[in-house]
Amino acid sequence: MFIGCISYLLLIQYSSAQDKPEIDIGGALRFNYNLSTWKDGQKSRGGDFGYDVFRINAKAKYKGVKLNAEYRLYAADFGGGMLKQGWIGYDFNDTDNLQIGLTQVPFGITQYNSHNWFFSINYYAGLEDDHDMGMKYSHKGEKVDYAIAFFKNAEEMSFGSYSDHSDSRYSYDIASKDLDGDGAPDLRNKEVNQLNGKINYKLGQEKTKHKLGASAQYGGVENLDTRKMGKHYALAMHYELSAGKFDLKAQISKYKINTKNPSDEPDNIVAMTAYGYPYFIAAEANTYTLGVGYNIPVEWGPVSNIQIYNDFGYVDKAGENFAETIMNVTGALITAGNVYTYVDFASGKNMPWLNPDFNNSLAQGSATSDDWHLRFNVNIGYYF
Repeated sequence: MFIGCISYLLLIQYSSAQDKPEIDIGGALRFNYNLSTWKDGQKSRGGDFGYDVFRINAKAKYKGVKLNAEYRLYAADFGGGMLKQGWIGYDFNDTDNLQIGLTQVPFGITQYNSHNWFFSINYYAGLEDDHDMGMKYSHKGEKVDYAIAFFKNAEEMSFGSYSDHSDSRYSYDIASKDLDGDGAPDLRNKEVNQLNGKINYKLGQEKTKHKLGASAQYGGVENLDTRKMGKHYALAMHYELSAGKFDLKAQISKYKINTKNPSDEPDNIVAMTAYGYPYFIAAEANTYTLGVGYNIPVEWGPVSNIQIYNDFGYVDKAGENFAETIMNVTGALITAGNVYTYVDFASGKNMPWLNPDFNNSLAQGSATSDDWHLRFNVNIGYYF
């Protein structure tokens, strides 16, 4: 019934829309170089340089109804092909919009709570640039922005009664992972029926702007073995500052995931997956992120701007004897025409992508992940 009402609203307002369809096709090709301190082979050969991603973006608009889709093709080890986003939308006016499909979850600082290529630590717990299947209504006013959304589930690619999530996805979602080494998945959970709300208050003048906001989400977590429904929630306070060439992003978040696992499985960790491979995270934690950036206009041939930045993240886990996770990325974004290059020095402890223990870093941690490690990363992309 709700979808029927939406369709009716779209139809009765079509007369004010344009008569000719608009289509815009774009995309990007990116390559990546990295040198990691925990990889002896990389150190001996001076790092690795290879293919990152090829993506296609499609936007269309006709009679007020819009399409926005992005498909990405990564290397097989990183998940291969996946739809990052794909939604049908409608602008009721200059301030109010509806989107239906695979759309960004309105939680925390959006579009990104970070400046660097790695994103912030929140991304790896499913709290930054997450995209799920549902509908979102957003309002952007002069002083207040807000969004409310309902997500039926994360992006679904298997439609069996109790199918595990595919690991080939762009944003991190609750999923399944083998825990005891027998080759069968454990901790088999899925996010379902999630509600989101977000509000931002905008202050300041043209040269100095402040944005102070709060976000909340609540939903179910279905266990595919016990057939029982748990729950999860997340809360956040966030602040953004834009002052000339300087900007700042700060966020405090809390999440908790209560699962109804079989009695022989732990409930203080949860499996999360994206980019072709799952890992474990603490079922409850507080996260703290702070990022600063500064733009330097230059005239060096095709190079027009260099943004220098530092993004810091800290995860305080609720589990007993769970080790803290720390991540810091110092770097620069170099703009040269359509080419954007991220040069990042990423360091951390108990961070999956920054140490040899990928599985347990965001959960209990381990002796190998509790050491500081460094990854020097350069990502070069041509956007068209």
